[in-house]
Amino acid sequence: MGKLDSLSVFLSLVLRHKPEEANITVDEHGWANVDELLEGINGTGREIDRNVLEEIVRTDNKQRYSFNADKTMIRANQGHSIPVELEWEEQKPPEVLYHGTAEKFLESIDREGLKPMSRLYVHLSKDVETAAKVGGRHGKAVVLRIHSGDMYRAGETFYQSENGVWLTRRVDVKYIERFNAASCEHK
Repeated sequence: MGKLDSLSVFLSLVLRHKPEEANITVDEHGWANVDELLEGINGTGREIDRNVLEEIVRTDNKQRYSFNADKTMIRANQGHSIPVELEWEEQKPPEVLYHGTAEKFLESIDREGLKPMSRLYVHLSKDVETAAKVGGRHGKAVVLRIHSGDMYRAGETFYQSENGVWLTRRVDVKYIERFNAASCEHK
């Protein structure tokens, strides 16, 4: 793992889960002061400056982070386990979204639906390819087709993060359909 990758992993940990690891705080909307963050990360023995931080944000392939307009504050776009309110506006989702998971979790999902687990929201993708990549991180990938339009009409709330990930509090079993990503056929 390269220096930037290693710093990005630590930045994700600090901004989404454990701000105390860099001796900083995040506000109720997930924002951290950039100067305090840099000082805190450097205080852990890692080396980072504003240019390196901006490069991490600019080159992150998942677009995990955002600066405010004058780049004095930074936050993770989603995936928090700490309580934050990211100021998203409710949005009408597409009729169908996808969720990538590992085969080993299917029994639980079949019983309980999708829950955010250690996060604040269930993460959904607008395309099969992204969902398959996400599912593959945890074992043999399985893609679930989520009937998000039906959920929305039933009163469920959806948000879309700045990097295009769709978020909702939970997905009931009745809105989940197994999807064979390899052949693009429903099961």
